[in-house]
Amino acid sequence: MDICLDDFRKLVEQTTDPGEYRHAAGVERNVLIYDGTAGREARDELIRALLDGPGIVVFKGAFAAAVVDRATAVFTAMIEEQKATGAARGDHFAKPGANDRIWGAVDKFAVRDPEAFAAYYDNDILALISECWLGPGYQVTSQPNVVNPGSVAQVAHRDYHLGFMSRELAERYPAHLHLLSPALTLQGAVAHVDMPVETGPTLYLPHSQKYPGGYLAFHQPEFTEYFDANYVQLPLEKGDAAFFNPALFHGAGANRSADVRRMANLLQVSSAFGRAMETVDRVAMCRALYPVLRAYPGNVDNVVATAAEGYAFPTNLDRDQPVDGMAPQTQADLMRQALTEQWDASQFEKALRDQQERRRAAA
Repeated sequence: MDICLDDFRKLVEQTTDPGEYRHAAGVERNVLIYDGTAGREARDELIRALLDGPGIVVFKGAFAAAVVDRATAVFTAMIEEQKATGAARGDHFAKPGANDRIWGAVDKFAVRDPEAFAAYYDNDILALISECWLGPGYQVTSQPNVVNPGSVAQVAHRDYHLGFMSRELAERYPAHLHLLSPALTLQGAVAHVDMPVETGPTLYLPHSQKYPGGYLAFHQPEFTEYFDANYVQLPLEKGDAAFFNPALFHGAGANRSADVRRMANLLQVSSAFGRAMETVDRVAMCRALYPVLRAYPGNVDNVVATAAEGYAFPTNLDRDQPVDGMAPQTQADLMRQALTEQWDASQFEKALRDQQERRRAAA
């Protein structure tokens, strides 16, 4: 796939035409702004905005302030409990410990305070934009994130799935999957505090989701430099929500404030289509095959690819953290490591059980 900064610039240096989005309240710095009353009549327009338009929409007042405050209290208590344990928090695009983050918060929130959870997720805007982009049967996950004063900006990136890979791994996926991947996920962020620009609200490059080679390009320094010189940044108020195509180039901003702990609930909504038809006991398969593969004369990689889980997600990021990269080790990578290093069967089975335990949900 060819990567060319000039081609990228032609896409992102266009202007969002407010006349094409009659339900929007306005356009600010190429970003479409909607009020919290947007309804199903805006459905086609929202799809077009995320796909062929700027790739990002902001809903003002999407969540009631009192509902947000109640959720904030729950998230803050969780964070304080995490700190008390002294556990390191890994992150995808920042140094561990730079921010305060709750992995896998959606189930923790529901179990801890189901009334507050119901009030928070009884939200018509979230349901509207999720179904617009993904259709019915979507799944919501949540990672509340607090960016503390003094935290530096993230490097520009795209998001899950291909955005959590090295360039070398992303290159192994054919071009049509680079175009398909953004249709499987919707990214969102709910402001839990007022976010003036000095607190570092997210940096965006509108229209960048339309560049076909973007999952490779964001690794290139010339694209990073262009992003740093041309991003837009919008202040948000408590209860505002931004939703964007995961292929949009973006990154958290630097928090230059003296005392604002910038909290956002980062939402990732996944398509129902991102799952296989059948459940498979891959742990049992790996255990049974490992003794055979240790001395197997054929193509071991082909067998591992069929038997073992080759993708790192979903997992429990509290325990199975991406401390050394953007994703934890996969089951397939663990099996390949064991075969390469010639572990005995008992050592491999223990490592397999330990990995499975780390991945298990534990609300």
